[in-house]
Amino acid sequence: MQKNKRPFFFNPKLTEKIGVSALTLVAFLTVAPIVAVVIYIVILGAPAISWEFITAMPRDGMRAGGIWPAIIGTFYLTIGTAIFSVPLGVAAAIYLSEYAGDNRLTRYIRLAIINLAGIPSVVYGLFGLGLFVIFLNFGTSILSASLTLSIMTLPVIISTTEEALRAVPQSFRVVSTSLGATKWQTIRRVVLPQALPGILTGVVLGLERAAGETAPILFTGAAFFLPRLPNSPLDATMALPYHLYVISTQVPGMPIQIQYGTVLVLMVFVLVMNLIVTLIRSRARARRQW
Repeated sequence: MQKNKRPFFFNPKLTEKIGVSALTLVAFLTVAPIVAVVIYIVILGAPAISWEFITAMPRDGMRAGGIWPAIIGTFYLTIGTAIFSVPLGVAAAIYLSEYAGDNRLTRYIRLAIINLAGIPSVVYGLFGLGLFVIFLNFGTSILSASLTLSIMTLPVIISTTEEALRAVPQSFRVVSTSLGATKWQTIRRVVLPQALPGILTGVVLGLERAAGETAPILFTGAAFFLPRLPNSPLDATMALPYHLYVISTQVPGMPIQIQYGTVLVLMVFVLVMNLIVTLIRSRARARRQW
């Protein structure tokens, strides 16, 4: 008696081809809009890019001149955010991963961190306005904005750093401890270097979000028009995201090239930061032992 042929969906090779084709299509549909947006920004923004546009002070109500104060202000805010958030976030992740027990309190803490990561940025801006600007009397300043952005980026840094630490094989800790190292020596000399690529990923994700946020700095540190560089952390500053918001919505008759030129500069700023961290991460991965 002749055996019945299997339906086509039971053919492993055909099923694999269909799956690969479907994944390829999904990847293309995901990447294509991003590439199209980048190309669109480059085409419209490139004509505005010049040495004067990058290095000059704004004038004529931001319709002329350059965006140098906004670039420097974004750089200051990013550095300030890193100073406050990275050490605290990494330290909190080390405690949760290596020292804290698996009990109800730590589960509540992790749940709170996850919930904080989903809070809209405007809420952080209002919190920073009430705490840093008004209560602590820091005023509308780089310090207030950096602290607000730091609180906003902490959940991302803590979560990704904790996952990177937990990904390090437990055998590394056992071997280090058996050789006489203390727990802190094991963490500092073995665990942290092995987890560095994952930690850097979390750090760059948090800082990239901070560099592109408008709502938190709108309440705490960004100035509408400030054709000079800040002199101290207690000064207000211009910033690329808020500058882009203003020239796109509040300044009538603003040339479209200037708007997209500002977008292009912000995109390049984030890209350069990402490239620097990627190079550091690649070198750390090359030295990783697993």
